[in-house]
Amino acid sequence: MDKLLLLARLLLLFSFSIVNSQVLIEEAFPNLVFTRPLDLQYAPDGSDRLFVVEQEGYIQVFENDPFVVNKTIFLDIRYKIVFEGERGLLGLAFHPDYENNGYFFVNYTAPNPLRTVVSRFQVTEDDSNVGDELSEHIIIEINQPFSNHNGGQVVFGPDGFFYIGMGDGGWGGDPYNHGQDLTTLLGAMLRIDVDTVTVSSNYGIPEDNPFTADTLGYRDEIYAYGFRNPWRFSFDSATNACWIADVGQDAYEEIDILEYGGNYGWNIMEGFNCYNPSTNCDTAGLVLPIYTYDHSIGESITGGFVYRGTLVPDIYGKYIYADFEYGDVWSLEYDGENSSEVIALGDLGPYSVASFGVDQQDELYICSFDGKIYKFVQAYSGIYHGDLT
Repeated sequence: MDKLLLLARLLLLFSFSIVNSQVLIEEAFPNLVFTRPLDLQYAPDGSDRLFVVEQEGYIQVFENDPFVVNKTIFLDIRYKIVFEGERGLLGLAFHPDYENNGYFFVNYTAPNPLRTVVSRFQVTEDDSNVGDELSEHIIIEINQPFSNHNGGQVVFGPDGFFYIGMGDGGWGGDPYNHGQDLTTLLGAMLRIDVDTVTVSSNYGIPEDNPFTADTLGYRDEIYAYGFRNPWRFSFDSATNACWIADVGQDAYEEIDILEYGGNYGWNIMEGFNCYNPSTNCDTAGLVLPIYTYDHSIGESITGGFVYRGTLVPDIYGKYIYADFEYGDVWSLEYDGENSSEVIALGDLGPYSVASFGVDQQDELYICSFDGKIYKFVQAYSGIYHGDLT
C-alpha cells in the first residue's frame, strides 16, 4: 500500500513538472559547416533533402538528418556572380512541379553592368544531387545603380506565380525615388509567370496583376511597391498571407502583410514615421506596417516564417523573425488587425541571422553567418510543487 501511495505521489509530481515550456535554439546539423549561408530550401520531390545557398555562389545539398556528415555541391556559379557586401547568390526557389521538370530558380548579382539576374536551371538527368550549370535560362535582368539593397528572395506563391523581392537600388534615402516610381522594377514586389514565354520576354504577366491596364508606363510585373529592401518574405502555409520584412533606414524596421497593388510608403515613410519630408508627409493611400521596432532594439530585420510545424507548439501560428545586426530572434502574434506578444526566443550574436527556411515538415531553421544551421526545439523546465512527505 505504501508503495502504491509513493508511486501515486511520484506520478503527481511528474504531472506538475512539465508545465513551464520554452523554446530553445540549437544546432540542427552539428557536423556541417557552411560559408555565409543565407537561404535554406527543400525540393518538393518527397526526398526531404535540404539545400543551402552560400553567398559566394554555391548551393549545397544534404540529407535532413541531424547526424549527417556530408554535403554535396548541387550548383556552382561562382564565376557568374559578383560577391561582396549584399551582393552574391541570394535566393533559391524550386518549381512546384520540380519532381517532374527538375526546374529550380536562383537570384544573383552579376557584374558589368551590375544587375540582378533571376535564372532557371535544371537538375541533371543522372544525378538528383547535381544541378546542371550549363542549363541556365535567364528569366529577367534588372540593372542596379548601387551595390546594396538588391533584395534577393524568390518564392513561388500559393497561386503558382513567381514572386521577386526587389530593393530600392541602394544607398541612403532612395536618392532616385525608386520606391515610389512605378516605371521601375526597383523597390517593389514583382509577380510573374515563369511558365509562359512572350515575344518580348522570357516570362508572362498574370492577367490580374494590378497595373496591367494603366497607360502611364507602369511596369506590369509590379504587384506592390514602396519598399526599401524586402530582403526576406514568406507565405504562411496555412492562410496564404505573405509576410514581408522590410529593412529600414535610420530609425525603424518593419513587418508588412502583402496587399494587392499596395503602396508601402518608402521613401515617404519609414515605419509609421515621415521620412521625406520628415514632417507632415502625405500618408493617404499608404499601407502601414503591422509592426515596427526602433534602432535601439535592432538595425536590420531578417524576415522569417509563420511557424506551422509540429515539434514546437509554443510558437505555432506565430511569425518568427530576427535582427541581423544584433542577432536577436523573436516571435510575433497577429490576429489580422493587431500585433501583440513580441517574445524574445534567443540571441545568436551580432551579424549572424541571415535568413530562415523550412523543411518538408514545415519545421523552421536559421541560416547563420557563423557557418551553422540552427533549429527550434521545445524544451521543458521542471517546477517543484511542495514536499512529498
